Amino acid sequence: MRTDDFDYELPERCIAQEPAPVRDACRLLVMDRETGALADRIFRDIEGYLNPGDLLVANSTRVMPARLLGRKRTTGGEAEVFLLRERFDVEPKADASAVWDVLVRPGKRLKPGAIVDFVDGEGAVALSAEIIDWGLEGGKGERIARLSTERPSLDEALHAVGRTPLPPYIKHYAGDEEMYQTVYSHDEKSAAAPTAGLHFTPELIERLRAKGVAWKTVELEVGLDTFRIVDEDDPTQHTMHTEHYTVSQEVVDACDACHARGGRVFAVGTTSVRSLESAFDRETGRLRARDHEATSLYILPGFEFGVVDGLITNFHVPRSTLMMLVSAFSTCENVRAAYRHAIESGYRMLSFGDAMLFI
Repeated sequence: MRTDDFDYELPERCIAQEPAPVRDACRLLVMDRETGALADRIFRDIEGYLNPGDLLVANSTRVMPARLLGRKRTTGGEAEVFLLRERFDVEPKADASAVWDVLVRPGKRLKPGAIVDFVDGEGAVALSAEIIDWGLEGGKGERIARLSTERPSLDEALHAVGRTPLPPYIKHYAGDEEMYQTVYSHDEKSAAAPTAGLHFTPELIERLRAKGVAWKTVELEVGLDTFRIVDEDDPTQHTMHTEHYTVSQEVVDACDACHARGGRVFAVGTTSVRSLESAFDRETGRLRARDHEATSLYILPGFEFGVVDGLITNFHVPRSTLMMLVSAFSTCENVRAAYRHAIESGYRMLSFGDAMLFI
């Protein structure tokens, strides 16, 4: 197995730069995970592939205003700080301050001791970030920063100055940022959206429930690493990033009940897959509740799924860990053939693009 096995040519024209005007009107490529057989559909046609007794499990996390554009306090030079993950292990969070792992630009000029100020719409400094240490990958711009504000809360300050981050391959989107949030999202904890869920509307979810398809949510805090490709020639040498996830007892009970009645558990997105499979205890063969636990689960072909029977997902970046995950759910050959068909048929790819259903 080589990383090249998960590569494909992605024409620039195929990368969706804006979402479908109607969420569930995007295209859906349905693939039989065993045979590789394909069918071209519209996303709302998913109703016809789900049976009474099946269960959908989605990631309810919401994208936070993680992109901060400011200026260095000493020189006035422009600087960008991107929030990655909160560091409760460095110091406890307070109402008006917290420590975060961040990604900075320009990295060479933002060394420990530097302070970046961020102003609100009226030109007042609402938030400051002090670089207090190098991050794990300092050479790639990672730092540890202390955020602070004189406003009543850090959350208020972040919403005054922060922007919803979009993937780097979406260049000039100026539309409604809410279209990069799922309709069922709530707690702002992610740096990127669980994009498979973007296609669901409240009406579609209600129709599925009325049909007897259950709906539950987990939470995985999606990090920026989700956009990174695997540099190593041998994918087994890649170090998977760590994210935090929660699977409630309610979700555990719903999955157990679904399988007991002969239903199928469908994960809405790769983050839901990683949450459920991380929570699965392979020694006992049982799914267990987890509360904000860390996972670095790396799913490659040959992985034995303990919980998930079906998958709803978007099309993914070449050579990414997500390409490896979806290939594990079928075969490399089937996935490559599906992607060739999608590109030849004009499907829209990546975060704002169309969807796939593995059954």
